[in-house]
Amino acid sequence: MAKLVGHVGTGFGFFVIGTWHLFNHIKQHALHPNGYTSLLWFPTPKIRHFELFFIMCATLIFLLMELFGNHQLLNSDGTIPSNHLHYLEHSCISLSLFVYAFFSMLIDKIALSLQAQNGLTNFLASIAFGQELLLFHLHSTDHMGVEGQYHWLLQIVILVSLVTTLLGIPFPNNFLNNFVRSYSIMFQGLWLMVIGVMLWTPKFIPKDCYINLEEGYQVVRCHGHKALGRAKSLVNVEFSWYVIGTTCLVVSLYLVCFKIFTKDNVDYQSLKINSEDHQEEDWVDVEAQKRSELKKFVEMGKVFAHN
Repeated sequence: MAKLVGHVGTGFGFFVIGTWHLFNHIKQHALHPNGYTSLLWFPTPKIRHFELFFIMCATLIFLLMELFGNHQLLNSDGTIPSNHLHYLEHSCISLSLFVYAFFSMLIDKIALSLQAQNGLTNFLASIAFGQELLLFHLHSTDHMGVEGQYHWLLQIVILVSLVTTLLGIPFPNNFLNNFVRSYSIMFQGLWLMVIGVMLWTPKFIPKDCYINLEEGYQVVRCHGHKALGRAKSLVNVEFSWYVIGTTCLVVSLYLVCFKIFTKDNVDYQSLKINSEDHQEEDWVDVEAQKRSELKKFVEMGKVFAHN
């Protein structure tokens, strides 16, 4: 149960941040297609650093749960049990994300140039994603079975997040790069939630497979190579379905939001142009009236002169 809640809770955090980034990138690009620029995080109206506070609070809670949860992290002699190493690995991922959010907030308060701020925040996020990829790849837990297939596919998504974040340093104003990065963060969260539900809910375990308790850790095992191969293939198909479904979702979100924001932008521009046109017409009318009055004044002057 703890594994299910941990994966779903963490995944929900990634999903929220990724969706928030997607929406804001689309909005920025729709309103400013020629002058599009964006940082790695987005300020909110009332609390500027709300997103960074959210990341720090979420990672701190997860870090404390991993270190001081319902388990004894250290043996009586001060050593770390081998079946508890994954708690430390997960806490390192949380710590790297906390460092990213904390220093991103400090960098913003110091008010560096936009280029320097963008480069440093992307660098910090790259370190966090790099840590995540490395620790999942070299995970101490046995990831050779069904769970291993889920996590191997997760590494592909993390790699996309890492590469697009690194590309954000030299290309901060590239909308497609920022869009793909946000999508990959959102998909990380979705896939983590899927892992939590599918691996630790007995009714979702593939046929001829079962949950086995090994050294205090629940592991999905299968009866024979044929059952394991079938289970892995089902994971691959499931991953493909989620990729297709989320791709349709984010592209639809882009089209809907782009239409809404560009319509508002066009209406505003039209109102501004019409206002300027009316002002110009009023100015022309005033000038014509002045010239007419001046002409009458000159003619009256000539009459008086002749008299």
